[in-house]
Amino acid sequence: MVLLGTIVNGVCIIIGSLLGLFFTKIPERFKETVMCGVGLAVILIGLQMGFETNNIVIVLLSLLSGAIIGEALHLEERLEYIGRWIEQKFSSPEKKSTIAQGFITASLIFVIGALAVIGALDGGLRNDHEVLITKAIIDGFVALVLTSTLGIGVIFSVIPVILYEGSIALLATQINRWIPQDMLDLFIMEMTATGGLLIVAIGLNLLKLTKIRVANLLPSLIMVGVVLFVAQLFN
Repeated sequence: MVLLGTIVNGVCIIIGSLLGLFFTKIPERFKETVMCGVGLAVILIGLQMGFETNNIVIVLLSLLSGAIIGEALHLEERLEYIGRWIEQKFSSPEKKSTIAQGFITASLIFVIGALAVIGALDGGLRNDHEVLITKAIIDGFVALVLTSTLGIGVIFSVIPVILYEGSIALLATQINRWIPQDMLDLFIMEMTATGGLLIVAIGLNLLKLTKIRVANLLPSLIMVGVVLFVAQLFN
């Protein structure tokens, strides 16, 4: 079943989010410290991924071109609009809600990264779901922690996760007809590094050190393929 890993990932996020609701009443100082711990761990994961690159120029060009596209399309604003719409539908009027923040933060953490892409590709190309199931376990624990600090909005991140991973898995069933294996391996490597830098940005935002519009950098992941294609033409 091509989408098995994607479904398991979604189920783990839902379970983790629901379990996290039981920890929402812990003191704020505990939540703040836990979120700092999550932020530091996210930065470490991003740095490890970032060091995978073999060509920093590809990463740089992808980030620059992706940033221009993302800003032009106002991706961050569109994500925030979706989050606010969800917040209006499900938040209680008597207290301040963090549903939008939880949805956006969790969506970016769960979607960006090598595990999502590699796992979905493995599921589509080889019907191997080990990577996505491993990611599902990690995401479940992260969802628990995020929900305990940011609230129920985290659970709605399951929608973009399933759409993203599911689309890649279905596309991967046909991708080997279009892209040579060596080109695919190179794309995954440089996309991993680019995605790692975006994850570092998420970690910095979680620590409240920066306010980087990470969503506007998401086209960088696609631009990795475009830059590699152009580079191959000149080579």
